[in-house]
Amino acid sequence: MERRFVGKVAIVTGAAGGIGAAIAARLHAESASVIIADLKGDAAKATADKLVADAGGLAIGVACDVGAEEQVEATVRTALDRFGRLDVVVNNAGLMTFKTLAEFTGEDWLKVLRVDLLGAAFFTRQAFLHCGDKGGAIVNIASVHAIETSANAAPYSAAKAALLSLTRTSSIEGRDVRIRANAVLPGAIDTPMLWDNPNVKSGAETIDKRDVGTPEDIAAAVAFLASDDAKFITGTSLAVDGGRLAKL
Repeated sequence: MERRFVGKVAIVTGAAGGIGAAIAARLHAESASVIIADLKGDAAKATADKLVADAGGLAIGVACDVGAEEQVEATVRTALDRFGRLDVVVNNAGLMTFKTLAEFTGEDWLKVLRVDLLGAAFFTRQAFLHCGDKGGAIVNIASVHAIETSANAAPYSAAKAALLSLTRTSSIEGRDVRIRANAVLPGAIDTPMLWDNPNVKSGAETIDKRDVGTPEDIAAAVAFLASDDAKFITGTSLAVDGGRLAKL
């Protein structure tokens, strides 16, 4: 395993399980000090403790509702207080709900947007405020739903499409302060979020087993984009979907 993050500090949101936990584990394995931020604080701490127990290094778990800006600020303060710097932010926390457009209320929309879009915006602001003279990297976890979507998931798809726009703006404004911003678009990934999807359960959305990736596939892409190996890559959207979007 490479050690591309020696001396660097990373925050990964929604990292108590699934894709987020795989990202945190990959960055930690490459020597990053990792803050695992998750709505479920106890689970975040357990995930961090297991990383340290299994591999040493530094990792802490923090309870954070990414849709609450004061909690985002508190998470970043914890990173700075414990580790003295911030180098990488991975905006992975996500929420997907299922209703028809006629059924979604304003509150339904805001509930998803707070997590899937505003949470990333809040952490992006903190990265711009605190990454320092050496700059840093932001990786936003969007979705293939930002490009092609299905019925009954309008707020999620809209938020992920907006997240790509946020990524582009962040890359433009980040050039002068040496902050790179990129997005990863996972396809069908073997997590409960995929298999609990009502569209998948009903057969309305069919999944070819060859199109199903692992959380580690996403983690590898994130680690690349967050590392100095990608120092000339910013503003890009990388589909990690086994070629699903390429099909006619």
